[in-house]
Amino acid sequence: MHRSSASTPGGSAAPDAPGSAAAAPLPTPSLRRIPAPFIPPAESGSLGGRHSLTTDPGTPDRRGVAAAGTAYVSALELFSIGIGPSSSHTVGPMRAARDLVERMRAAGTLDDTARITVELFGSLGATGIGHGTPDAILAGLTGAEPETVDPDAVRAAWSGWTDGEHLMLGGTRPIAFARADVVFSPFTRLPGHPNALTFVALDADGAELARETYFSVGGGFIRREGDDGEDAPRDVPAAAVAAATSASTPTAFRTADQLLALCASEGATIAELARRAELETHPDRTEVELDAGLDAIWTAMTECIDAGLHHDGLLPGELKVRRRAAAIRGQLEAEPATALPGDWLGIYALAVNEQNAAGGRVVTAPTNGAAGILPAVARYWLDFLCAREGAEAARAGIREFLLTATALGSLFRANASISGAEGGCQAEVGSASAMAAGGLTAVLGGTPAQVENAAEIAMEHHLGLTCDPVGGLVQIPCIERNAIAASTAVTAARLALRGDGTHHVSLDTVVETMRQTGADMSTKYKETSEGGLAVNVVEC
Repeated sequence: MHRSSASTPGGSAAPDAPGSAAAAPLPTPSLRRIPAPFIPPAESGSLGGRHSLTTDPGTPDRRGVAAAGTAYVSALELFSIGIGPSSSHTVGPMRAARDLVERMRAAGTLDDTARITVELFGSLGATGIGHGTPDAILAGLTGAEPETVDPDAVRAAWSGWTDGEHLMLGGTRPIAFARADVVFSPFTRLPGHPNALTFVALDADGAELARETYFSVGGGFIRREGDDGEDAPRDVPAAAVAAATSASTPTAFRTADQLLALCASEGATIAELARRAELETHPDRTEVELDAGLDAIWTAMTECIDAGLHHDGLLPGELKVRRRAAAIRGQLEAEPATALPGDWLGIYALAVNEQNAAGGRVVTAPTNGAAGILPAVARYWLDFLCAREGAEAARAGIREFLLTATALGSLFRANASISGAEGGCQAEVGSASAMAAGGLTAVLGGTPAQVENAAEIAMEHHLGLTCDPVGGLVQIPCIERNAIAASTAVTAARLALRGDGTHHVSLDTVVETMRQTGADMSTKYKETSEGGLAVNVVEC
């Protein structure tokens, strides 16, 4: 496999009025869908962060590591432009393979390498084939990056591989590679995380040159065993984490209660605090660069929606699942008088997850398996609810949405999990629905307390949700589940906006409950395809 050339997201301009006017605080959805509502990014600044991946050779991949004393992880890392079908099983392993190559290059052992083996443990071993893990590893070993790799080249890598064919390690060193060099060990779980993989590099005499174990912890984030103790199991309750909070930055927070207290003391919204946190934790990043990165994320999200709305046919895999988003779009456009905003909301989510299932370009939000929810809700707001005049005002609204969602997603990631292999689907789809609910509440004028309430409502009603993909593919029930969760997010936002922010169950409580539920959940229901629908639906 050769290293692919980069592709840059792009798009076309939108009309100045991105949506119809509506009454605050609960606008009535307009039945008129605005054509081509894409809001282009501003023409200034570099993307920065993950979108301009310039890690020096041998530098540990520390993206997603929050600054000391805060849960906050940058939006430019939580929302990662990559490829489907899985952030933990495709994007993460590709990054791990590339990190290994760069470490070997820095150590001077790359040119001595004659063979590389990799063992996939736990969930990676159980559903790796259906999730495209071997394909991603082959791509990463050539030096490919999820942000720029050609999805088509990755998709065919493993199935079309011929034993003895030469792999261009790091794009420069040819080594023989056989399919047997990838070992699947689904029943062996390493203590660091259910998604683990170990690489071993050997020279021509069979002597070991390097051995590295990585954990793909969800959302495309990876940890290398031995890096600052980050490979420790995530089993510390939120209350214990909160007690260790330090004031290393003015906007440091570890819990939702602390976030709300900061909003009150600073007289700021959650999005405004998130923006401050971005600049405090990344002092080398300018506000212009931050906005450019957020705009690039939204560009990729809305392009993914549009691509899914215009592609039909069968999805990859033995299930032969037929795409539906394009056909439903045709129905809605043919009968606009009966097309409801909620119909569009649903197919926006379907479109993204059909693209993801096909291995296309997608944005983790916060994972690939849940990638359709947040873009669908944001696009729904832009098409039907946005009362802001002009493209720049609408663009600012999308940035507010993304930053609010990032603050909420950071809480789930720090105090529970966003990994289906660790917490079940509640950790992926539940977190995404909560993030989308909070983002929508914010752009509809909700207070920080209402935003927190909306996120809590959405998460509460995903507690216990299992991850049991049929055939090990990110298709059934994943695609439809995103559409349902997008609707849940909108309902949660509307309920929260009708209240004053006071409620019985706090977001911190529901996050901790999700963590406990995930810890108690059988591994059969955590992305292993060993229980639930995965064993009761006949594959044919």
